[in-house]
Amino acid sequence: MMTAAQMRAARALLGIDQKTLAELSGLSIPTIQRMESSGGNVRGVVESLTRVVAALEAAGIELIGDGAASPSGGRGVRLKSSSSSS
Repeated sequence: MMTAAQMRAARALLGIDQKTLAELSGLSIPTIQRMESSGGNVRGVVESLTRVVAALEAAGIELIGDGAASPSGGRGVRLKSSSSSS
């Protein structure tokens, strides 16, 4: 699974806009926009999501799930889970 925030962050790390991601994944700009406007996990056709993930990975992005390690190293960001006691 990929969240809309991960998708936007991946684009930001690559320095690309929605149009470029659409071209890299072979999808339309409105499809990318709909995916990025999802609340939480990206919603859409599984094939479309697979194409976006493949395009991001080919461009050098490693998607990291909750609690997963990032063994390949490199720079990146991770959103800490919010503490309920704060």
